[in-house]
Amino acid sequence: MRATLAYVARTVTPLLSAAAVLVFAVVALLWWMQERIAYQPQGPPYPDANGAARVNYTAADGQPLFGYIVGDLAEAPGVVLAFHGNADLAAWQIPWAEAIEGRTGYAVFLAEYRGYMGLPGRPTYRGLRLDAHAAHDFVTGELGVDSKRIVVFGHSLGSAVAAELAAERPPRALLLQSPFTSSHDLARRLVTLPIASILRLVSRVPYDTRARVVNLKAPVWVIHGARDMVIPARMGRAVHEAGRYKGELVIVETAGHNDLGTSSQRAYWSWLHSALSAASASMLSESRMQERAVR
Repeated sequence: MRATLAYVARTVTPLLSAAAVLVFAVVALLWWMQERIAYQPQGPPYPDANGAARVNYTAADGQPLFGYIVGDLAEAPGVVLAFHGNADLAAWQIPWAEAIEGRTGYAVFLAEYRGYMGLPGRPTYRGLRLDAHAAHDFVTGELGVDSKRIVVFGHSLGSAVAAELAAERPPRALLLQSPFTSSHDLARRLVTLPIASILRLVSRVPYDTRARVVNLKAPVWVIHGARDMVIPARMGRAVHEAGRYKGELVIVETAGHNDLGTSSQRAYWSWLHSALSAASASMLSESRMQERAVR
């Protein structure tokens, strides 16, 4: 019996040790590569602005930033402050912004992140939080837009950035395209549960969109592709369900992660138009109530 136990110990112990080393190595690699996985800036050559006005501003930590303005911020019924995905660029969103301006009259501010489009710096969770704040403060401060006229929009990674901003600077509405519930939930899709649980303890990218919308005093609108292989549609449903105030949830059966505005154009633009129309109606209602209070 003792010989058997000794044999098992000699056999199993090295295997357990090897497994522990492997788990540690995987966690260490993921910990080191967190930002590289979450943020994937595209290199040059960079696209042209295509006539959109480029404006420069600075984050609270001194990081230089810029954004693009499409439409007349002063005359538009409202302003969409937009944040793009992890492998995207603000300049690539200019045609989308022009379509919004043409279809709804809303102006659009496309914010760029540090480390993207040739900007110095390295994208991090804290850095992009500062970048989002800087974009909002530039629009409401330097450009003079009333914060009550701002609708915050985010796609993919940008949905998390947008939700983080909205939790601290509540917008008229929060529009999320292909959002994920949390970075931890996404990590569980890439690695096993034990490794994901360990990684959560040392995560430097703690996005939690679902938690951010729970107490948000603004309607949360969500659109997601049923064929999304990057972020499953169930996450979009969960984010919408968690919202304290709910806008419309649209799951487009024929769309994936990046083609919501193309292969499913009618459903996509109907959703956007409804969201911005509801925001305008909310602004008008609030304005009338204030007028009555003054009288």
